[in-house]
Amino acid sequence: MVGMAIIIMGSERDLEFSREIAKYLKLLGISYEFRVASAHKTPLAVLEILKEFETQKVVYLTVAGRSNALSAFIDGNTVHPVIAVPPYSEKYGGTDIYSSLRVPSGIGSVVTIEPEGAAIATAKILALNDTTLLATVTAYQDSKKRELERANESVKKLK
Repeated sequence: MVGMAIIIMGSERDLEFSREIAKYLKLLGISYEFRVASAHKTPLAVLEILKEFETQKVVYLTVAGRSNALSAFIDGNTVHPVIAVPPYSEKYGGTDIYSSLRVPSGIGSVVTIEPEGAAIATAKILALNDTTLLATVTAYQDSKKRELERANESVKKLK
């Protein structure tokens, strides 16, 4: 097993967005599990999740909108990588992302707002010690480059 992604949502309302991340993880051959826990409302449950995966090779993906204490809370309580993937909110015009970006000292979580980017970052982290997964990531990125090359050729023909 190359490792796995643990997608922790702040609430069940984040499930649809989390499924988008899972779609790309699956495409890259990475297994994942979903969990729901809140740093604000159920911090002990968050700590139990971390304990459950303490000895495994995991990357945590946190999906929490509004005030995203979840990412920093998890990062401060684990040595495993944490990727904050806050869903965009029209209601707040994107300003709620600051709670994922402005975190206390000693916190090393990274932030991306795109499900695909979160999956690719997870794959790259897990591929550090897995040549098969590294080849999968390389092939995926090469396919994206070929898409652009085909689009360029198509557009060049337009007048």
